[in-house]
Amino acid sequence: MSVTILSNVMVKMRDGTRLATDIYLPDADHTKPTSVLLERTPYDKLGTNHSDFSIRDPRPLSKPEIAKKFAERGYAFILQDCRGRYRSEGVFQKYLCEAQDGADTIDWIIKQPWCNGKVGTLGLSYGAHVQAALASLDPNGLRAMFLDSGGFSSAYHSGIRQGGAYELKQLTWAMKHALLSPESDADPARRSALEKADIRDWLSVERWRKGHSPISAAPEYEDFILEQWKNETFTDFWKQSGIYARGAYDTFADVPMVHMSSWYDPYALTAIENFTELSARKVGPIKLIMGPWTHGKRSVTFAGDVDFGEVSTFDAQFGDYVALRAKWFDFHLNAVGSEPLPHSVYFFQMGGGSGCRLPSGRLDHGGRWQIAESWPLAETTIHSFYIQPDASLAEASPLQSHQFTYISDPYDPVPTIGGPIASGAPVMEAGGFDQRERPDVFKSSPPFRALSDRPDILIFETDVLTEDLNVTGQVVADLFVSSSAVDTDFTIKVVDVYPPSDSYPEGYALNIAHGILRMRFRDSFEQPEPMEIGAVYQISIPSFPMSNAFCAGHRLRIEVASSNFPHFDINPNTDWRVEGLTPCIAHNSVHVGKLHPSTIYIPVIPATR
Repeated sequence: MSVTILSNVMVKMRDGTRLATDIYLPDADHTKPTSVLLERTPYDKLGTNHSDFSIRDPRPLSKPEIAKKFAERGYAFILQDCRGRYRSEGVFQKYLCEAQDGADTIDWIIKQPWCNGKVGTLGLSYGAHVQAALASLDPNGLRAMFLDSGGFSSAYHSGIRQGGAYELKQLTWAMKHALLSPESDADPARRSALEKADIRDWLSVERWRKGHSPISAAPEYEDFILEQWKNETFTDFWKQSGIYARGAYDTFADVPMVHMSSWYDPYALTAIENFTELSARKVGPIKLIMGPWTHGKRSVTFAGDVDFGEVSTFDAQFGDYVALRAKWFDFHLNAVGSEPLPHSVYFFQMGGGSGCRLPSGRLDHGGRWQIAESWPLAETTIHSFYIQPDASLAEASPLQSHQFTYISDPYDPVPTIGGPIASGAPVMEAGGFDQRERPDVFKSSPPFRALSDRPDILIFETDVLTEDLNVTGQVVADLFVSSSAVDTDFTIKVVDVYPPSDSYPEGYALNIAHGILRMRFRDSFEQPEPMEIGAVYQISIPSFPMSNAFCAGHRLRIEVASSNFPHFDINPNTDWRVEGLTPCIAHNSVHVGKLHPSTIYIPVIPATR
């Protein structure tokens, strides 16, 4: 089938700003109305996404190539540059214009002679955020969606902030994309200033401020970063359309949709929350896909330093990515074919591999796909593991009391080693890694040393497991804590500890999930309160979602610390209400015993499932 391309059609938004839009039509005479697919992107509608390759074809396809594939299938395919990006007019304001711009674009599409009134949306990462944003306004014409690795349920609670802390991937993203902005293309001095700045010199306990940041040459990027960072409490700023689907669930578009993410993706929690909340309210149907990958890397078998085997890829479970999405829209827009995803939930349970070092140098962690009809799984049981005075985790409640104390030094934070991160270069990398400091980790230096040797990490472990423990869901650490500071952070990390082997003589401590809580938000994200020095507080820290088989012979470990940097900004351990205070070391404690039963709640599914 021939494809006609209409390039840089300038579509007017409600405020008069025009967005550059490319239209791929499936026939030359434009007389036959058809279903339309819309992808909106800040990453250049003529560009290539790093994820758009497959096992069959390792060469990433460009956006125009993908658009032509869908047009050849009979769809009108729309690619649009977001406001202030590449060929579109206006000023880019990350996330906050996308609901209205997306809805206005769909309103324009359904009035065109080549549209039959049915519009589907698709896209990865920011391309998923813009879908959830416009769906929160329930525009006429929207009929189906496929959201891949994005679509904020609540950016305050996951994606921009977590537990009150700020995710520093926003800074690394801004640094990269300020260089790619139209203003930088047009201004050599601005480009030169941005290129000279090294973000690694700017990441520390000190906060950026107006005119004092590596992106000060790009004030529109600096402005939205500072706005995100300074809005520390859960105010109306965080309840805007585009970053707060929670506030629109009842009125959210009721259309067939797929929410897809992965365990080492920063939008894993967003995908699961959107699925669970919307599937309870809508006819849909609504589907959830959770792989073991890093952000968008659906066609590789590894995440960081661990490998999950050939069965772990999207391709192995679902076939070609373009083909599955085409079948999704064929069925839900055009009533052609059959439902391509007959089950509600598809998730990859990590673990169960040999534990050997593969020829690639990665750990063989293994895993398998599973299906379900709800999340959390109906057969989930919660197992309680109490922290014991000897630092073990056991199901018996301890009778003796003990206090584990460690330091939190803002000038020597616990380094981030992997995890669910995106856009972290050049200071952090996503995925699973042995949790030891490495020479290439930000602000880390050789030689290797176990994180457990640091004075600012507590290690709590089960005995060696005698049978597999299949953990699927969110681990919750219910801790009794105190501090010498009026504010500090508590972080957790869920770790799968391999025993020593020929491949790994010291064993291997694989990060599975993390969590964080800034203590001034322990009771409320709206009304922060200082701690009373030395007082004991009961707090609850949920981990990011996961599915992992902790195999017999392994241990389940919970690490407790007060920083995870540069994944999150550093708490200076001072009174945030007073400006100019010097960051200080805090002495933080976890209390255990009959009066303070610090407990780890583990969601477990049957091994025979």
